[in-house]
Formats: sequence, structure tokens, C-alpha cells
Amino acid sequence: MAINFNKKKSVSSRPSSNLQKKLNLNYVKWTNKTYTIGDRDMLRVISPSNIDIDYLALYSKPCEYHKTENTALCFYEFDDKFDGKNGLWNAIYYGDERVLNEYKKRFNGVKYFIAPDYSLCGDGLDTTNAYNINRARIVSIWLTIECNALVIPNITYADEKSFEYNLDGLEDCEIVAFSVKGSMNDYQQLTLLKKTLYMVLKRLAKLHTIVVYSVSIDNGKVLDIFQFAIAKGITILIPDNLLKIRNIALGGNKNGKI
Repeated sequence: MAINFNKKKSVSSRPSSNLQKKLNLNYVKWTNKTYTIGDRDMLRVISPSNIDIDYLALYSKPCEYHKTENTALCFYEFDDKFDGKNGLWNAIYYGDERVLNEYKKRFNGVKYFIAPDYSLCGDGLDTTNAYNINRARIVSIWLTIECNALVIPNITYADEKSFEYNLDGLEDCEIVAFSVKGSMNDYQQLTLLKKTLYMVLKRLAKLHTIVVYSVSIDNGKVLDIFQFAIAKGITILIPDNLLKIRNIALGGNKNGKI
């Protein structure tokens, strides 16, 4: 099936705020800030043009949100850590202002975010995978507007079928993020990661920086994965994070999950 990657569509009709609440369409407030691209109606988002990130703090560790002046908050954890019934997405979806205000307090002063990493599963429903990508984009819009933060799109993928839509809406992004945790020691996952990187470089013409979440003690091995990007002049940033620092202190990752 041929896909028109340049197709732009405005987000659907805008019901009254009262009707939005009754139909659980509270997220329309945020989708109306942008437009959709492609046959899956993927929301367009943009990235910062410049960043200076030196540390990645996990969502579950609020004590680390301000570890450095240029710390970015990321969601590279199991989904139940950040996507439970009281998670940010549900608060946006149901328009729960009390919970949303709690998140504003929690994130107060955070300068950078990497978009939520809602998991995509190769053996799951493809429609759910596309939905999870759009969820992350809606949350990104909320973080940008409500928390006055810079949000870096996170590149997620389940399998090669994801390539049909996972980059739609990112065409204007200059900076994106990848996680290599769990992929470096898994041949199939590493192969898929490299294929995804190839598609990113092919599709995102404005890209100049990739932020990488890695817990490996060997940055050289991580950079090897991105050699194709480096050869094209892309800057690869591998900020420190809690697990990476622990692994260095232990002399390596004893679980082998790097």
C-alpha cells in the first residue's frame, strides 16, 4: 500500500467543552494544537532545535529530576511505573485537573523531557502500537504547554510494520531520542534498532542530534551502533544516568542487560 507521508490533515471536529467531557474527549484540547499526517493520523510534533543535556533522570526517581542544571526526565522503565490508573495519560484523558496539578508540581522546574516510552509489542495489536505513539505525542504537547518544557520525541517501534507510520509527524524534528537498553545483547532487537535508525536518517531530513539512553559502561560500543548516523554528521549524545553510573561502579552490568 502506498502511503502519502506528506499528507496533512487538521484534527477532527471540535465539540463544545461540555460535550468533550461527556464523551471523554478531553484530549482534543491538546490534539487541536497540531495536525495529523499519514493514513494512521499520527500527530505532528516538533523537537527543540538545541539542547545541552548531561543527565537522564528516570520518572520514578523525582530526587534526580534536578541532579544537574541540564537534566532531562525520561520514561525508560516498565509501563506500570508511569502509566497506571493515576498516570499522566489518564489524567489528560479524563480531564482530571486535581491529578494534572499534582503532575505540574512534580515536574516543576524540569527543563527537558524525553517523550513517554509507552511500550510497543511486536505480537500485540498494531492499532494499539499506533495508539501508544499518539498517546506519547499528546502527553508531549501537554508537557510543552503546561510545564513550559522542551520535549524530545522518543523513537519507538515494535517491528518493521511500525515503519509504515511511526515517523509520520516527526518530519520537522531536529533532535530525537533512542533507548538501546536491552537491545545491545539481543541480535534481533539490535538488528531492528539499526533498521529503525536507517529509516530515521532517511525520513527526518532536519535531524542533527540523537540522544541515547544507555546503561552500558562502554560508550564506544554504543557509538558503534550509530556509526551510520555519525558518518552523516549527526551528533550522538549519551548522557549519564543512574543505572549507567551504578554499572560503572560495579565494574559492569552483572545482569548483562545493557
